[in-house]
Amino acid sequence: MEKRHFYISNNEIRIPAILWGKQSEKLLIEVHGNLSNKEDTVISMMAQKAIEKGYQALSFDLPMHGERVDEEYACIPKNCVSDLAAVYIHAKSLASDIRLFACSMGTYFSLLAYHDFDIKQSLFLSPIVNMERIIHNIMEDFHVSEERLKAEHEIRLPIGQILEWNYYCYVRENPICFEWKVPTAILYGSDDNLSEWNEISTFAARYHSAVKVLEHGEHYFHTEEQLQMFDRWADENLL
Repeated sequence: MEKRHFYISNNEIRIPAILWGKQSEKLLIEVHGNLSNKEDTVISMMAQKAIEKGYQALSFDLPMHGERVDEEYACIPKNCVSDLAAVYIHAKSLASDIRLFACSMGTYFSLLAYHDFDIKQSLFLSPIVNMERIIHNIMEDFHVSEERLKAEHEIRLPIGQILEWNYYCYVRENPICFEWKVPTAILYGSDDNLSEWNEISTFAARYHSAVKVLEHGEHYFHTEEQLQMFDRWADENLL
């Protein structure tokens, strides 16, 4: 599979990216999830599927992921939305028909960034569509009150994750409640321990999205069975 590594500029920021396949008038932007990168298994699998269907695919590293793991440019919504906008501008310079594939938290950032953009279709894997709910659940699990987070501003959890007051405030002030007219398909695991089913079903009903549920599937699709289902779903839904 043809791959070209390069950088996309976002003002002073350099975003490591990959173009998969040959140039086409159809291009699929791929947005990975947390603790992932631009060459993750599902990103690579979807790129292959896109090429088979006549697309070129474009993946990239979110802040503090992949090649950017040591940079000081934080992985916060404001920065991610800015990077996604720069990626879209580059994509439009290559193709007129832009599609979107996003995973987990990459979905939340993509919805924030692209709800006013010309996207022909979107495919979401284990999407986070209510980030505030995710943060609330983490705070409850570790007995962190809103008052404490506000007072301390930043709390490092035993699992290595950091709760940040400014991040929490941004998420609370920017829920996914705007128009999303993009035809959307979702693949979700019934045993997803991060994105709750009621959030997925509410989103799907609001935006008329098709949802495929893999029984006993997890948030992170990685087993042979999960990846086989992902491959079939991608083949059936990428137009």
